[in-house]
Amino acid sequence: METPEDFDVLAAVDLGSNSFHMIIARLRDGHFQVMDRLREMVQLRAGLDKHNMLSEEAQTRAIACLERFGERIRHLPAGKVRIVGTNTLRVAENSREFLRKARQALGHPIEIVTGEEEARLIYMGVSRSLAFDNSRRLVMDIGGGSTEFIIGEGLEGMRRESLEMGCVSFTQRFFTDGTVSQLRMQAALLTAAIKLRSIQRPYQNLGWVEAVGASGTIRTVASIATAQSWSENGVITTEALDKIIAHMIEAGHHDQFQLEGLSPERANVLAGGVAVLKASFDRLKIDRMIVSDGALREGLLYDLQGRIQHDDERDRTVNSLARRYHVDEAHADRVSKMATELYQQVATEWEISGEEHLHRLQWAAKLHEVGLAISHYQYHKHSAYLVAHSDLPGFSREEQQALAAMVRGQRRSFPRKHIKQLSDDMQQSTTRLTILLRLSLVFNRGRSEKTDTHVGLSMHRNSLILTLPTGWLEEHPLTEADLIQERQELKEIDIRLKIRD
Repeated sequence: METPEDFDVLAAVDLGSNSFHMIIARLRDGHFQVMDRLREMVQLRAGLDKHNMLSEEAQTRAIACLERFGERIRHLPAGKVRIVGTNTLRVAENSREFLRKARQALGHPIEIVTGEEEARLIYMGVSRSLAFDNSRRLVMDIGGGSTEFIIGEGLEGMRRESLEMGCVSFTQRFFTDGTVSQLRMQAALLTAAIKLRSIQRPYQNLGWVEAVGASGTIRTVASIATAQSWSENGVITTEALDKIIAHMIEAGHHDQFQLEGLSPERANVLAGGVAVLKASFDRLKIDRMIVSDGALREGLLYDLQGRIQHDDERDRTVNSLARRYHVDEAHADRVSKMATELYQQVATEWEISGEEHLHRLQWAAKLHEVGLAISHYQYHKHSAYLVAHSDLPGFSREEQQALAAMVRGQRRSFPRKHIKQLSDDMQQSTTRLTILLRLSLVFNRGRSEKTDTHVGLSMHRNSLILTLPTGWLEEHPLTEADLIQERQELKEIDIRLKIRD
């Protein structure tokens, strides 16, 4: 008989610009068994105005969907669910309040990922769904607001780009009232071609043996081409695209499209999506494209599996960044070790227990000196800039911002302004982890190889109590001076630091 220990139930939710998707699967023996899939055409991007403000109507529509999703995943434990927002939530100026409501509806935190991270996850989902061999492939995914292009070999992506063009955004811009004409289509194709210029040469220079498409737009085009007998076996060709465009122009309006394989809910965004796809075929010299059922949400599941099995892309990213900027690894390890020891003493009482918090503290310890590669003067600010603005595969946008805030706050004034920019969920944990990082650095400022001094840390209400061996401060007057200064800095954020020896 099957027991809960035989499998892990994982869930991934993709808050796309056009559709929201959820997949729930069992992980057993390294493979996923899909238990349920849900998809709703929310068209969040359609609610974005010219000032990048998300309308109340779109937010209400989205929250209603997420409340239905939440019924299925709210009971799952933290760490078994990943929820990501993409292009529309990246650009919406008023997304903060929406994300707070969305988190309540789902019962789990939401990550807003960069375009490059979205591309990485898409490639992961596509490559594993199709069991890629080591041949080089181009993977393309057209979303509601952006399109991702990835070239990879086997399971590893080599180059990733995210361009600001999607089926909803292009439909809004060129086919607003549903009318499709030769002139409008030419304008859409030209605009997409201009955006593609930035990647055209480097992608063609890399080359590939097969092009693979993902997402609703590309699957719809493949379905139409097959149903109309314009291509076989779900393969998209240039000729099939030309026939779809000709039909849309002849029909004149999306209400008049008579295309087998086209679902009614896709008709109003088809023209924008096809324009992006046709321009990509033309500029990147694609002659045929196969279609994958796997995409971002499957990539999320595989990435979540890696985290659970301690194969976290974020660890590789942090180690790579530290090597790139020639971080003193021995010193960083000492800081990380002490920060971990301090964390373990107060994590439960301070409500920062859990692997995600500990990992964030350890990553900050490893990266706190990357800014020395620029200048020793105010290196903590240089470090924060590099962490905030580097491409960090595996990290969500807010995780990256929180990590940068911690690195900036390692010394001198506390980074209250930067922490305030984070979501309510992240502010408290980031503040507390930053304090632990600061204290660990006080005891390692001399870069001594000695790590045998035990520093006790406990809490009492809003006070942190440091306990040191008897007479230790007398033997370390510089550290005592630093601790006195630190006590003053923490007082500014209503934390009392008490020192006992």
